[in-house]
Amino acid sequence: MLTYQTAFYELKDSLRSLYEERECVAISHDILEYITGKNKIQRLIEKENGLTDTEVLLFDNCKNQLSMGTPLQYVIGKAWFYSYSFNVNSHVLIPRPETEELVQWIIDDCKGIKQKITILDVGTGTGCIPCTLKIKLPESQVYSCDISEQALFVARENAQSLNVAIQLIQLDFLEIHEWNRLGNFDIIVSNPPYIPLNKKENLHINVKDFEPEIALFVPTEDSLLFYKALAQFGKSHLNTNASIYCELETENASVCKILFEESGYGNVELKKDMNGNWRMLKATFNN
Repeated sequence: MLTYQTAFYELKDSLRSLYEERECVAISHDILEYITGKNKIQRLIEKENGLTDTEVLLFDNCKNQLSMGTPLQYVIGKAWFYSYSFNVNSHVLIPRPETEELVQWIIDDCKGIKQKITILDVGTGTGCIPCTLKIKLPESQVYSCDISEQALFVARENAQSLNVAIQLIQLDFLEIHEWNRLGNFDIIVSNPPYIPLNKKENLHINVKDFEPEIALFVPTEDSLLFYKALAQFGKSHLNTNASIYCELETENASVCKILFEESGYGNVELKKDMNGNWRMLKATFNN
């Protein structure tokens, strides 16, 4: 019989070649809660209880996927962002805590603003950024675009499940002629692709082999490609004294700051994430 206790240790041990011990423990607890519907304390109290036949089949399936490097969130089909549950699959990036900090920066900056603001999210993925902003800034008008039809399908599902109204647009943001489909905005926000393909092998297997390449990697060796496009787009699509907010790769933070300054933006700020890394940028355009 596969008990709660033996299942936990069996799963944890199977993940040791892929993750550090602490992460193995966390993943194992999350999977067993997903399978049994019981939290860690309940399972500890009932540690000698056995999994049902159906739960054993699900356990084996989850263990096999995780052992191949499939991220936990893709296995269970869910990820948490800003305390909200978002559907995820292999067509979208898994939301990261650093992106929550970017969203919080926008929310903090919008406190006390009474007029309706218009927001554009570039490269929506799961829709975690626009959905959260719409929830926290309910008077805002939120638009979001992505090149991937599959990603927009996931974002639409998430918007519906969270009961938020955002406008989703499919377009290739790197194609300048597509920009005339978009209006003017008070805020533009993006967590764009910034990893050159030649750095793919440096990534963990659960990222490079499972998360969508189109959302991770720039189509050239220029890691600033999307930031250049955002800076150019903002000059013609930002309202007066409006701002762009971006998530960054730490090693490119200073050059991104210079890029926006040289593009005519004022008050370009960098901000550190919870780990002390320069990961966010805000650039204001006084047109």
